[in-house]
Amino acid sequence: MILRALFDLYARLQEEPEYDVAPLGRSYQKVTFVVVINRDGSLFEIQDARQPRNGRLVPRHVLVPGTTKPSGSGLNPCFMWDSPGYLLGWDPASPVRARRTFEAFRQRHLAVEGEINATEFSAVCRFLQGWDPERAQDLAILEQLGAGFGVFQIRGETCFVHDHPAVAAWWDQQVRGGEPGPQGQCLVTGETTPIARLHPKIKGVAGPQASGATLAGFNAPAYWSYGLEQSFNAPVGEDAAHRYTTALNAILDGPKRGKHRLVVGGTTVAFWTERPTPTEDIFLAFAAEGSAAVTSGDVQDEITRAKLAAFLKALRQGREAYGEMEKDPAGTVFFIVGFARPTPARVSVRFFHRGSLAELLANLRRHHRDIAIERRYGESAKRADPEFPPAWFLLHETAGVGGDIPSILPAKFLESVVTGGLYPAGLFSAVMRRLAANRVVNYARACVLKGYLVRNLKKEVPVSLDLSRTEPAYRLGRLFAALEKTQQEAIENIKSTIRERFYAAASATPVAVFPRLLRTYQHHLGKLDTAYKINREKLVQEILAPLAEIPAYLGMAEQALFALGYYHQMNAFFTKKDSRPVDTISERSEA
Repeated sequence: MILRALFDLYARLQEEPEYDVAPLGRSYQKVTFVVVINRDGSLFEIQDARQPRNGRLVPRHVLVPGTTKPSGSGLNPCFMWDSPGYLLGWDPASPVRARRTFEAFRQRHLAVEGEINATEFSAVCRFLQGWDPERAQDLAILEQLGAGFGVFQIRGETCFVHDHPAVAAWWDQQVRGGEPGPQGQCLVTGETTPIARLHPKIKGVAGPQASGATLAGFNAPAYWSYGLEQSFNAPVGEDAAHRYTTALNAILDGPKRGKHRLVVGGTTVAFWTERPTPTEDIFLAFAAEGSAAVTSGDVQDEITRAKLAAFLKALRQGREAYGEMEKDPAGTVFFIVGFARPTPARVSVRFFHRGSLAELLANLRRHHRDIAIERRYGESAKRADPEFPPAWFLLHETAGVGGDIPSILPAKFLESVVTGGLYPAGLFSAVMRRLAANRVVNYARACVLKGYLVRNLKKEVPVSLDLSRTEPAYRLGRLFAALEKTQQEAIENIKSTIRERFYAAASATPVAVFPRLLRTYQHHLGKLDTAYKINREKLVQEILAPLAEIPAYLGMAEQALFALGYYHQMNAFFTKKDSRPVDTISERSEA
């Protein structure tokens, strides 16, 4: 399914020049320098090929012969392009190896000079014959360029040497006339065709290997079956392998990666639609920043802002607003895939989903309705608490002391949001652990707890304070907030409240804590002014009224309800009665 979707995406991207989709036998590479030579093969200059973008210099994407740079410690020169070590014999970190790489590059090109009838290619060969790698030490510009590749150009010409018709024709002949792999049925197209022995590498997946990694491959006998080795275990035709890897690299590592690629935790997400759509343009910006994307300084294009505003309107109002976002949301297919890299050389798929944009919008609406809870009081808090929180905002609450999000959670959580499935239990348990550790019930944690109770446990949880709710856990959470607020009002500039000392015990074993807290409360109550004292006592008695007894123990779900009761009641202390929040997502049926 994934390979077929990417195979089809290649055909679409070929029609859109801004994606830099390469034809078979070629690839786009990040070029930082150009070796400009005279027609006699002497060096004219090393030219900086980088281009300014957003106040800095970035490599130029150039179409070159061949695919990705081969990895490994062996000598693997490319044709007419490569790193400074191969082109010039310059590598300060390993000067001995640089001489060997340059020699391998020189021999590869001199060996085919007789087959290529082009004076421009012969000029490159003369340069390689006469070049001494020691001279590269005098080229100060190489120190400034950093990582990147280089290509050749003849002085006074506008095209690169590898683009000259005779050179390009020779390369195309090598691609078409190379020794084909064994014949087999391609699992992508179903056709009998030469099968690719190795698939090109995938770039742009977050991980330690910048040179890329393989999506389909078998690198040890333990993975072989029926006498088939390497990628022959999963037979993909050479053309299909080129198409699916090229399309995936275009959206993960190409010039348009910003609207197709998002990294959440250790998961790299790729998103696209079967045809160009407004949702494709802004979905990942919304996923990265939530509702804050509309006012974010990162989004400066007014057209994009308008698309984001229409997307938010569709989430708030439902199907009647879908038409303002998409012409045919029910008939337009989207694809989303999550990648992780557990090993340096292998890309693994965490999840893959295909569906209609109408389904995607409905599931996003459901997600935000499930987690919807009132934001903290105050303008500064509301700016920090987005109406539609992004995934990282919620996942951040699972991070441990080292700041690392559990590796399996981002993919599982994103999949549940997109498909409408259950939230991962690990998300809930991780937030509960962090809550017990630092005793802070903030907006993000309240969203996670409410969402899990509503979706996974089928409980009804209000958006804001519910005075009619009688569950002991919710009541005790409200009571704990009232006791803490009384303590704060009775003791000015208090450094440590009952929350810091007793929250974990009060939410887990309330009968062991609340009798003591209620006795202390009476002492704090006596320090308040009469009006405050009366109002506070009325509130505490109203909370306690339905409770026949204080429970000895609260389970995990009840502890979550305790936290939400505390959050609601504490927020109510700072919220005016006429400014109670409302659920911004319509509860109307999607039918």
